[in-house]
Amino acid sequence: MRRHLVFNGDADGLCAAQQLRLAGFVPDQVVTGVKRDIELLERVEAAAGDVVVVADISLDSNRAALLRLLEGGVQVVWHDHHFAGEIPQDAGLVAHIDTSPDTCSSLIVDALLGGRFRPWAVAAAYGDNLHAAAYAAAQAAGLSAADEALLREFGELVNYNAYGESEADLCVPPLALFQRFAGHADPRELLAADPALLQRLGACFAGDMAQAHELKPTLLHDTPCGVACYVLPDAPWARRVNGVFANELAREHPERAHAVLIAGMREGLPGYMVSLRAPAVRPAGADAVCRQFAGGGGRGRAAGINWLPHDDLPRLGEILAAAYP
Repeated sequence: MRRHLVFNGDADGLCAAQQLRLAGFVPDQVVTGVKRDIELLERVEAAAGDVVVVADISLDSNRAALLRLLEGGVQVVWHDHHFAGEIPQDAGLVAHIDTSPDTCSSLIVDALLGGRFRPWAVAAAYGDNLHAAAYAAAQAAGLSAADEALLREFGELVNYNAYGESEADLCVPPLALFQRFAGHADPRELLAADPALLQRLGACFAGDMAQAHELKPTLLHDTPCGVACYVLPDAPWARRVNGVFANELAREHPERAHAVLIAGMREGLPGYMVSLRAPAVRPAGADAVCRQFAGGGGRGRAAGINWLPHDDLPRLGEILAAAYP
């Protein structure tokens, strides 16, 4: 029997995987990638009797690969908070899926483990822009204000690090981060042993955000609950910062939806990577908007489209205007 651990390379995926590893699931194979690598299960080649544990990727986006594994006699355990669609009724699948807007995969794992490694879940929730849930988890763990602030900074920087078209855009590849997490039951232990990690991510982040803050939005429609669009250039710094920038905008303007578009070219044609945030005052619908386009998905509060051809931009604007009038 071989063990396979599959997880998204953002803060939530990494911290969920770390909790599972600390709880005793030591993998023979690790599969991860940048945040937009949402079909990771395709990379798993498992045989009958193997166990695959998944964290923080959509079941719906990986349905074909999941069915292939189940039909092959593989046992699969799934932890996630993204849109799942119909969950297969198969004895080989255990699904811990909760799509509520105030939870994330790491908090789901934290509940299953009885809070044994809660600081990892606190960091993940802050990274996923779930500040109220992160604060509640920190209070339940009895963390000091200083420790909570440190975990927030760590979670937000690890989440920022996951954004990019490929690992070449990132400050640190997700697998390398996961390897650096090994042996640390608490993120604070990691940061005490490896202070250069936070310094490196922080310096990269500060430079990227300084450029993002110079941008001005375009309002799709000027109403209190309208949609503000930001178009960022085709540059590594823009691809790195788009998710964290979108989260910041959602916090600063909770009544408004935000779309952050990264311009680019594919096969000689222009288009965009899209990050969408629903209004914080009604955190729903972002996944429904993005799923109307190929490569789109996510959750009600935050979602994205891996590639939006330029010709589809007007349709996106119409759908956003209808979803967030």
